[in-house]
Amino acid sequence: MTTSPWLTLHIFLSTILVAGSVHAQSLSLGGAGGDKPIEVTADNGIEWQQDKEVFVARGNARALRGEVEVLSEELRAYYRKNVQGQSEIWRLDAIGNVRIISKSETAYGDRAIYNADQKVLVIDGEKPRLVSGEDTLTATQQLEYWEVKRFAVARGNAIATREDKQVRADVLVAHMKTDAKGDTRVYRVDAYDNVRIRTKQETATGDRGVYNVESGIATLTGEVKLIRDDNELRGCKAEVNLNSGISRLFPCPGASRVQGTFTPNNRSNN
Repeated sequence: MTTSPWLTLHIFLSTILVAGSVHAQSLSLGGAGGDKPIEVTADNGIEWQQDKEVFVARGNARALRGEVEVLSEELRAYYRKNVQGQSEIWRLDAIGNVRIISKSETAYGDRAIYNADQKVLVIDGEKPRLVSGEDTLTATQQLEYWEVKRFAVARGNAIATREDKQVRADVLVAHMKTDAKGDTRVYRVDAYDNVRIRTKQETATGDRGVYNVESGIATLTGEVKLIRDDNELRGCKAEVNLNSGISRLFPCPGASRVQGTFTPNNRSNN
């Protein structure tokens, strides 16, 4: 069933409601239930498919709730009746050139799916990306934004970047908190599998890593290597200060020393 854009939008705003309190500074869309609407506009109108219980907005589609804005080529809002007999959105899909914008964060991707029951946003496509203050989180598979737990997960060649510093791994988990100004900021990044940290001077690799964004110190564990030019150190734990460029390497349990290979700069003459 197709209705006029104005009539559909009026019904949409009057009957389809989305949840509870929203952290305006984050990408939170609020979950299911509650009494606050999502406002939707689209250049090519909004289609109400009553049999499928979905609204489809096409052409520069825009959804707005509080200070969180979702932009894409197409939006699909799935609704249902709750136990009180009221309509509520339980899923929101954004398709094509997706941008999700809040005061302090912006996410980009080809597609985004928001599960209102779990309060989880999943973004995928060619290279999904999350920008939070000075920090950028990218991946090749998908990004997940968990509202309640307040962290983002990047899967597949995941990279966390701040200025000229990079933390890479198969999976990165960026933990967030609200700063004194009320903005959301990344304060810690956990790295899993094939961890690689790059600074101007060196590269550090390991199996696991924890990066304290505020102190600039990354701690690597597992089979750890520190590589600078042609020099290489090996151990089981390393502390890399991304701010000062100073690294410390520790031996494996039961071992008394670390191992290293050093190559002089004038090796061609010796």
